[in-house]
Amino acid sequence: MDKAFEMGKSSATGSFYLLIGVALSTIVLAVGTLVIASMLPASDVGLYGTALIPSSIISFFRDWGVSSALTQRIASLRAAGKESEIHDVIYSGVIFEIITGVVLSVICFAVAEPLAYILSPNNVGDLTTYISIMSISVFAGALAAAAGGIFVGFERMKLNSLTQILQAFVKAALGPVLIIIGFGVLGAIYATVVSTLVGGVIAILLVYFVLFRPLAKCKVGKCDIKRTLRPMLDYGLPLTVSSIVIGVIPQVVAFSMAIYAGKGDLLDGHKFGWMMGNYYVAGYFAVLLSFISFPVATALFPVFSKIDPEKEPGLIKTVFASSVKYTALLLVPATMLLVALSTPLINTLFPLDGLFRSLFVVDAAPKYPYGPLFLALSCSVNLLVLVGNISVGTFQTGIKKTRQVMWQSVASLVIGLPLAYLIIMYFFQIGGAQYAVIGGIIGSLVATLPQVVWALHWSWKNYDAKADFGSSAKIFAASLLAAAVTYVFVSLLKLPYLFTLILGFAAFALIFLVSAPLIGAVNRSDLDNIQKMLSSLGVISAILKVPLGFMRRLCRSNNDAGGEKRQPMQS
Repeated sequence: MDKAFEMGKSSATGSFYLLIGVALSTIVLAVGTLVIASMLPASDVGLYGTALIPSSIISFFRDWGVSSALTQRIASLRAAGKESEIHDVIYSGVIFEIITGVVLSVICFAVAEPLAYILSPNNVGDLTTYISIMSISVFAGALAAAAGGIFVGFERMKLNSLTQILQAFVKAALGPVLIIIGFGVLGAIYATVVSTLVGGVIAILLVYFVLFRPLAKCKVGKCDIKRTLRPMLDYGLPLTVSSIVIGVIPQVVAFSMAIYAGKGDLLDGHKFGWMMGNYYVAGYFAVLLSFISFPVATALFPVFSKIDPEKEPGLIKTVFASSVKYTALLLVPATMLLVALSTPLINTLFPLDGLFRSLFVVDAAPKYPYGPLFLALSCSVNLLVLVGNISVGTFQTGIKKTRQVMWQSVASLVIGLPLAYLIIMYFFQIGGAQYAVIGGIIGSLVATLPQVVWALHWSWKNYDAKADFGSSAKIFAASLLAAAVTYVFVSLLKLPYLFTLILGFAAFALIFLVSAPLIGAVNRSDLDNIQKMLSSLGVISAILKVPLGFMRRLCRSNNDAGGEKRQPMQS
């Protein structure tokens, strides 16, 4: 079990550095988004978000799984001591990404006008311009994707975080400036494209100077791109289907939502994009949960890639169960916190009559009245972490079962996407624009279920890799208790939204820190493992000792009856 612990420690350290990148970049973007969403009317926020959909959809057809293959191949070659082969892997992968990025950027530009007409016949001119400009981001994203796969394969999470933070700063700084000088929605579009391009170019330059150029010393012979790409595509092509489904389904659902919500806006007397503006603002906060899910999933990938599932079945079972438990311990309470505080959170940052009123006026009028409801519903999909939906994807790709991942994705595409569209259409018919968005959120959740259910069943059946459902139930119970008490507490407060938000956060944190050890969601063995895994994180480790120590003192003795006998990292 020493190997499991070392893998857990390496994963935790990698997750931390990825978390820094995701957290800081998302915080910076959140500040920029706050300013933009405050400066633009709700309908313009909706128009901006809708204009990003086509390039986002097309981008998912660009990668062909090569970025994941880069991570897997580099991690495997490094583990085998074959550094000399990494040179060709990097070179071939980057060339492939550049070519596909250029081709799909041109396609996105070509289809801008017909897509704009489908979305809103009344806004064809503006939408065509916005979608055309966003086509550049498809190429820029190719550079960033290649570099990201290489960084993670080398476990150089700091470099990945650096490029994310840089991109976020450019977007957050440029967007408000362009809006102030009169560009409006176009300013936000320009900021998105420029920041993505800057991030991609800087990332590729870091790859070249820090990682690629030193490998040239051990390179022998000419690089055969076709030969090098073949095994990468064999590995990655099945993942392409999965990434397309995972990425495209929400975008197609959002595209459908925009069409029906736009119709409802006109019927309700609003401008096109008003209801979607409420949805996108909620989505900006739901993205906060990627602080946890993205770093953990990314850092687990090279960990699972190093395990031979046939020779080390016990290790697979241990690492999988532990990854589910420790991920759920972070993600589930964070999700329930956003649900409980969705109203004061959005209304604090986006009041109708200026930030001053949210700070000092009770029940200040909100700018996005439907945002809290959409946020609470959008967060619900993260609760699937309790059964292992985050761990199972990285597990299957890490052990090279990419074809299984592909067929699971096809199931969601064939079953889930039609159901999602029917749900949107039905909800729109019974309730207009608001219900179209609610139907889209529910439809997105329904669309993910076929893939998740099949993946979990397959992993359990073939490798006995499953969550500890008893632990998951206790984690959910502690989080639900904290959320319910907090929701009732803030509902009774008659204070400005900012003070309600602060008091609500403090209440939730206190209740969860007390209830989790008392209910048995964590025991002393878990807390000791977490503290050891985080021991290399310096000041962060020191800060976390306080809540971890508080929870450890509250652990009941019967919680630890079996827990103290467990090996490290075993849930």
